[in-house]
Amino acid sequence: MIERAHLRIIQALAENGSLTAAANALFVTQSALSHQIRYLEQKLEVSLWQRDGRKLRLTQSGELLLQVARQVLPVLEQTEQTLQAYSEGRAGILRIGVECHPCYEWLKGVLASYLREMPQMDVDIVHQFQFSGMEGLLNHHIDLLVTPDAIQQSGVIYQPMFDYEQVLLVAESHALSQKKYIEPAMLQQELLLTFPVEHERLDVFTQFLIPAGIQPRSKAMQSMDIMVQLVALQRGVTVLPGWLAAELCQSLPVKAVRLGRSGLAKTLFAAIREADQEVGYLQKFIALGMQSRA
Repeated sequence: MIERAHLRIIQALAENGSLTAAANALFVTQSALSHQIRYLEQKLEVSLWQRDGRKLRLTQSGELLLQVARQVLPVLEQTEQTLQAYSEGRAGILRIGVECHPCYEWLKGVLASYLREMPQMDVDIVHQFQFSGMEGLLNHHIDLLVTPDAIQQSGVIYQPMFDYEQVLLVAESHALSQKKYIEPAMLQQELLLTFPVEHERLDVFTQFLIPAGIQPRSKAMQSMDIMVQLVALQRGVTVLPGWLAAELCQSLPVKAVRLGRSGLAKTLFAAIREADQEVGYLQKFIALGMQSRA
């Protein structure tokens, strides 16, 4: 019944004070504007304006419609701008799932850059899934999954962001700190502090210890800060990404040692749905992730 064009007309009449000025503001002819006003008055069965000399005066009905126009038109304009930003990948909510516990430290820096470059975007971080991060991605609970495990899945693509190396973190005073690299048997008598993840998903077990038949004592820790403090006090050892270990070595009496002669190499991936691979705000996050460790 009442359309956006009608609200723009009544607002133009109030702001310009004459039919000619209102028509010019709306880029229509005076006769066309008069016709539209008469049509609207006939539909509403009320009079919206009266002549007052050379000027126009809104009736009580016209004033009511003007109030609606002043409330509704800015909302519609803002909504259109936001929807346009959505379509161009400049606005929205990026829901990120994280399956890599140490990656929260990396994520903080990436998010700071992302939010500066994408000021209309909001970010939601999910780290506890009812089933798994992959199921969260497939069920549209998240838009992007940060993971070191590229498990092939139909409808999902993995974009590598950067390569890194898993290293053993020990106290500077620990005997292992003097080694050039660690052999699996060297950890047999150590207490290995881990994140609360099944051993089957920890590379130090699947790619380093289990193939060598080594099964050290282990203890799962919820807090990385406490874990690292225990390592510094020689209450255990842990395995962390090399980039994070290097940062910790600058502030704590700990040292990073390579796992195996060739090291334990890993890649951090961004997993997204195949249908979303052209979405601008997803690709922006991935690009910043790639730059973060360059």
